Amino acid sequence: MGFLSRIRRLISGQPTLTGGIEIFAPVSGDLVEIEQVPDVVFAEKIVGDGLAINPTGKLILAPIDGTIGKIFETNHAFSIESAQGLELFVHFGVGTVELRGNGFKRLAEEGQQVKVGDPILEFDLEYLTDQVESLLTPVVLANMEDVQYLVKAQGQVIAGKDVIFTVEL
Repeated sequence: MGFLSRIRRLISGQPTLTGGIEIFAPVSGDLVEIEQVPDVVFAEKIVGDGLAINPTGKLILAPIDGTIGKIFETNHAFSIESAQGLELFVHFGVGTVELRGNGFKRLAEEGQQVKVGDPILEFDLEYLTDQVESLLTPVVLANMEDVQYLVKAQGQVIAGKDVIFTVEL
């Protein structure tokens, strides 16, 4: 755990964590290694480590219990922080920011408390398929300095039901 996270945990009275924190799929689809995302920011883990999902369906759900931090104005990405201080970033596709919100609908608000599986964003997969470079949806840990280890799943996942990775802080 990083120094700043230890201080934040002490100040807020958060308990010491034992065991791993499970991160659930925010979208249904096939898991893909983060290095396969055709965007250097994700592929080279500049934002953080994680996985990508080749999405199906129409909803992006909360991957953890926590507080929504930022929902991008274009409704294609959001950040969420768990009570334990885990910071996640979910970004639908590559090139979606240029769509200026077309193909997306916001279902939750910044600062909202959510539980795993609560809907955050809605997307129009049929429309987006022809509009962007890639639909791969990265789910990354933004505060990797606080992470001791990360165990990644493989295969197909169902949004809100399947664990995509487990984190130890």
